[in-house]
Amino acid sequence: MTYKTFAELAESRFSARDFFDTPISKDILDSILKTASKSPSWSNTRPYALAIAQGERKNRIVKSYLEKCDAMLKSKDKSLSEYERKALEEQSSPDGDVPVMQPYPDDLKQRSAELGLSLYAHLGIDRHDFAARNAHMKRNFEAFGAPVIGFVFARSDFMPFSAMDAGLMLQTLFLAAKSEGVDSCPLGVLANWRSPLDAEYDISKNYELLTGFALGYASDSPVNKFRAKHPNIELL
Repeated sequence: MTYKTFAELAESRFSARDFFDTPISKDILDSILKTASKSPSWSNTRPYALAIAQGERKNRIVKSYLEKCDAMLKSKDKSLSEYERKALEEQSSPDGDVPVMQPYPDDLKQRSAELGLSLYAHLGIDRHDFAARNAHMKRNFEAFGAPVIGFVFARSDFMPFSAMDAGLMLQTLFLAAKSEGVDSCPLGVLANWRSPLDAEYDISKNYELLTGFALGYASDSPVNKFRAKHPNIELL
């Protein structure tokens, strides 16, 4: 796909929340990763790593994440016995490397709330319809049906620079994907749990899991018509 300007390419990328199951060819995926490798890093240290899953491996990872998600949601059922609730809480207890569920600062919390309200309004989901909200939230753990799911790790002994470099790489990857006609969505919630990945990959403990992401071809689902607002960058 050809874009007249870089600004046009950047504006065309959005967080797709429903994908066709069409595979991404090896040539296109290799091209995306090669372009992402050109991103800058602190003193060219490239202090990050990627895990990419497709096919059966992706299905196993998604299954494991869904089990964690289901246990987390079921643990909130007030009709459960104390024993049942604690068992579910233990099963779903976060084992990730970063505190994903930590509270937002008040001003950032407002921005996050505005996004959530806008998205659910677009989907026609009432703010009190917890069943529908949970169903949509679970789609994150399915990578919204994308054929490729990826995970970003950064060196824990080189923070915060490794996290900054990983972010530069991931945005380069997303834009490289879009230039190839491939859509994307970051999946930060997957960083709640690392164990599904440790079961599939030999990952050094020196690397912290920062986020997951999805790659694929956006479907024609109404959810993909949603666009978040992008105000100008705040200048100090």
